[in-house]
Amino acid sequence: MSDRDSSPQAPAETSAPTGSHDPTARRRRASLKWSILVVVLVALVVVNVVALALNHSSSSTATISVTGSGTVQGTPDTVSFQVGVQNVAPSAVGALEANNARVRAMEATLQAHGVAKKDMQTSGLDIYQNTNNQGVVTGFTVANYLDVTMHQIKKAGGAIDAAAHAVGNGIQLNGITFSISNESKLLASARAKAMRNAHTEAAQVARGGATGIGSIVKITDQENSTPTNVFYPQGVAFKATSSSVPIEAGSQSITVQVSVVYALNS
Repeated sequence: MSDRDSSPQAPAETSAPTGSHDPTARRRRASLKWSILVVVLVALVVVNVVALALNHSSSSTATISVTGSGTVQGTPDTVSFQVGVQNVAPSAVGALEANNARVRAMEATLQAHGVAKKDMQTSGLDIYQNTNNQGVVTGFTVANYLDVTMHQIKKAGGAIDAAAHAVGNGIQLNGITFSISNESKLLASARAKAMRNAHTEAAQVARGGATGIGSIVKITDQENSTPTNVFYPQGVAFKATSSSVPIEAGSQSITVQVSVVYALNS
């Protein structure tokens, strides 16, 4: 036997397994994937449970909706009216010039009887032809109107009477409205009444259902002021009188309505 055949052979070298073929590494990656999946599933379950709990809590809260109303009476301290001057002349220019003079006289008289200039506003100016049955122009009419506001109602009758004297038969009065300039205190009182009314109504309904009312869930406030109006027919002329025009302010209603949602006791 030769030396080559008798010499012992060295064992074959084996390379270390790479990461892609290492069973341990594969197991670790698989375990990590399962851990992430479990965490995601747990998170989804928690979110669903919380959502269901919230929905159940909100849907299980019973409520009752009622409307309460409160009305108080106040005395008006402001009067508004529309006063105008109308006249007729053969020509449009003549009618307008005559009307301008009368309106200036009326404005001066109103200011002398307690009407501030800022409380007079032109609200209408009309110029139109007058014709007969055959369509022939017989003249021209001019009408000029002022919206007037007075904060001293006791002086309003005297102011209107003086304006009528200054203008003559061409004066026109087209309505009177009374109002309250500051309604804050009255509105507060009406709101308090409306809330008490709503509470009483809700409590009565709840007792009928063998339960009681809890805290307020929602309130919607709506006020409704009722002005006092006196109307005169449009275009009716008032002759000048020898005394102050009697004007009574009376009273004015202020109503507040509230819609209230109460929680019902479980």
